Amino acid sequence: MPHAGAPGAPDARPPLTVSVRLRINGEDHALDLDIRTSLLDALREHLGLTGSKKGCDHGQCGACTVLLNGRRVNSCLSLAVMHQGEEVTTIEGLGDPDDLHPMQAAFLRHDGFQCGYCTPGQICSAVGMLEESKAGAPSHVTADLNAPAELTDPEIRERMSGNLCRCAAYPNIVAAIKDAGGLA
Repeated sequence: MPHAGAPGAPDARPPLTVSVRLRINGEDHALDLDIRTSLLDALREHLGLTGSKKGCDHGQCGACTVLLNGRRVNSCLSLAVMHQGEEVTTIEGLGDPDDLHPMQAAFLRHDGFQCGYCTPGQICSAVGMLEESKAGAPSHVTADLNAPAELTDPEIRERMSGNLCRCAAYPNIVAAIKDAGGLA
């Protein structure tokens, strides 16, 4: 006989759902979600915004990176219910084919991708990283914590280290970031 609460047990309860209002790419969305739904799954499976990718689903690859109130987050590690009233920006919200975000255009100019799977997360992370740097946030390799960090190649690589590219397009990604950030 299954123990109480086990799947198939007579007293098993259905998953808890909650009504959530999310602001995604400037538009409000009302969803009824299982409380365990990640922000990534809400975006991809409930809203059809498939630009953010499910790479590892453990926060290790960065393919799911989105901007939350302008700061980069791994959407696979964040529950959707945590983000009512916050502004979520996905790759779809940064630009479109007729009006690219400067970072998207720089990735195209510098061929900052090969297979493209990690590209949406790389671009969102790069946009957030540039803003973090402008705000004075240091990285592990920042030499002087009392001075603005100079976005050298090693500094950019460290700041982007949470975003993996299995095709190893890193030199082109760094070049694109420098170009979009006015550093080239």
